[in-house]
Amino acid sequence: MFIQTESTPNPATLKFLPGQTVLDAGTADFPTVEAAGKSPLAQRIFAVGGVTGVFFGNDFVTVTKDDTVEWDHIKPAVLGAVMEHYQSGQPVIDEGGQQASGHAEHTGEDGEIVNQIKELLDSRVRPAVAQDGGDITFHGFDRGVVYLHMQGACAGCPSSTLTLKMGIENLLRHYIPEVTEVRPVAV
Repeated sequence: MFIQTESTPNPATLKFLPGQTVLDAGTADFPTVEAAGKSPLAQRIFAVGGVTGVFFGNDFVTVTKDDTVEWDHIKPAVLGAVMEHYQSGQPVIDEGGQQASGHAEHTGEDGEIVNQIKELLDSRVRPAVAQDGGDITFHGFDRGVVYLHMQGACAGCPSSTLTLKMGIENLLRHYIPEVTEVRPVAV
């Protein structure tokens, strides 16, 4: 098994590409070791000293490290953990334990606007964010303000504010005049 790695815009994260499917659908975010309870793969990665977050996409695993450790020191151990997992035959996430992200439901008078926002996020934003080892999920729309949650490499990335304001906010405002602002939310 050959696992490739890619850097991300966030220096604290690294994207690992195992060359096979990680999740069949959706994404899964494990911001803490406690959150990894249902994922044998995330547990193995968290066992590596200095790992502070794990995120799964369709064909990648994004790992976030503590600022006190260098990638040169923990990257081989993370590669070993990923390889060991795939050789073990265990599932990535135990049955019933997937934390697939999606979109918050929104009904009412803003329903059509919310549907347009979700469509733009799914077609234009999420694929680009996934290239950087992360994901972005819709959490609400209220009086012109869109609330989004950034995960994986995007969470805590130095350029995430710029991505939200200059990229996503401008895109949404261009196509949906009712949108006035985009704000991040912490989950």
